[in-house]
Amino acid sequence: MKAVLCREYGPPSSLVVADVAAPLPGPGQVLIEVHAASVNFPDLLIIQNKYQVKPPLPFSPGSELAGVIKAAGGATGSLREGDRVIAFSAWGAFAEQVAVDAARVVRMPAGMDFVTAAAFLLTYGTAHHALCDRADARPGESLLVLGAAGGVGIAAIEIGRILGLRVIACASSDEKLAVCRQHGADETINYVAEDLRQRIGAITAGRGVDLIYDPVGGAYAEAALRSSAWRARLLVIGFAGGDIPRIPLNLPLLMERSIVGVYWGDWTRRAPEAFAASVAELSAWFAAGRLKPHVTATYPLERASEAMQMLAERKVKGKVVVAVAHA
Repeated sequence: MKAVLCREYGPPSSLVVADVAAPLPGPGQVLIEVHAASVNFPDLLIIQNKYQVKPPLPFSPGSELAGVIKAAGGATGSLREGDRVIAFSAWGAFAEQVAVDAARVVRMPAGMDFVTAAAFLLTYGTAHHALCDRADARPGESLLVLGAAGGVGIAAIEIGRILGLRVIACASSDEKLAVCRQHGADETINYVAEDLRQRIGAITAGRGVDLIYDPVGGAYAEAALRSSAWRARLLVIGFAGGDIPRIPLNLPLLMERSIVGVYWGDWTRRAPEAFAASVAELSAWFAAGRLKPHVTATYPLERASEAMQMLAERKVKGKVVVAVAHA
């Protein structure tokens, strides 16, 4: 089979496409024929040896995919050959086939195509876990979304609206903010052209925001926290900006604010029943037309490195997907 390989650590341009042996599913695993796989920020980190997960070289990157089960090992529950599924793997998705633990596989919602499915689970699962489970968001609260035009940002906007939140989307260009408005943002802030704290104050009449959803990190996290309300919650999603903030602890102390970690991947393993319930609710919202994943572009498997470079250069709005053709 063909696979994108990381043979040595480096940028996306260092990846190669090669013929490799197809994997075999082990106990508790299913073999999936990959039809589409989306690019996520951890995929960029893992090929540079900057991620907490460190597979041995050579390996194929890619952690989120949609496809069809071709074979199953023992103890795979109700999953069967021929099922159309979404899967979340630590790596290996940028290939024609991948073996994935059955616990990391869910059936695709009815009416969903493979490209949309590949852009669905990680982003919407993260936002749902963050807002419904970790933040206990309540109708009428305000939600500030940093990096709002990215995949997890758009997911937070849409789920925030479903939960009855007032959503303030923040991004680095007016073009990106236009996409945020298309997905339901009530207010927008261009944090390159505008002062973030002043705009938050103006939008909230000086009260500050209740929830901060931050997949970016860097300087914006502290600025947003300083502009939050009493008992606000800062949801730490990730550090796509590259820098991990060092928050002064007087900020949570003075206003009884909370800094809340959100590690969706680990949560899905530790709380499988809650994860299943989350997937069920997300699937129902999709079926009702309330969730609409935004895919900027699709690339063939042979050009997966270009898809990853697009994300590295911050050119992606929503998600970019690698489509895998099969004869």
